[in-house]
Amino acid sequence: MGSVELLRVLGNKYNAEILSATGEPKSAQELSDELGIPIATSYRRIEELTEADLLELSGREFSDEGRRTKVYRRDIDNIRISFDADEIDVELEDRPEVDNSLVDVWRDLKEEP
Repeated sequence: MGSVELLRVLGNKYNAEILSATGEPKSAQELSDELGIPIATSYRRIEELTEADLLELSGREFSDEGRRTKVYRRDIDNIRISFDADEIDVELEDRPEVDNSLVDVWRDLKEEP
């Protein structure tokens, strides 16, 4: 995705707030509640951010109602924007991988009948 397109995605209402809030995995409902975003908008923004490779599906967790829900985590740590006379440059610093082996084991234990 080009720099201008990335700036457009980042400039859409709620996208920066969602990225800021997803340092830890969160569901669309959690983001909606925490940020005061309508749930349909939350889903649309999540889709837009995942398509731009700024947000990633982190896994599936059980909601308070006992349903499996997708949780998302930002895929970047820093964004640098520089403006030259000739171009706009957006640099993304990827977020380090997190070892989720304990989380995976715990999730598997909860899923066993």
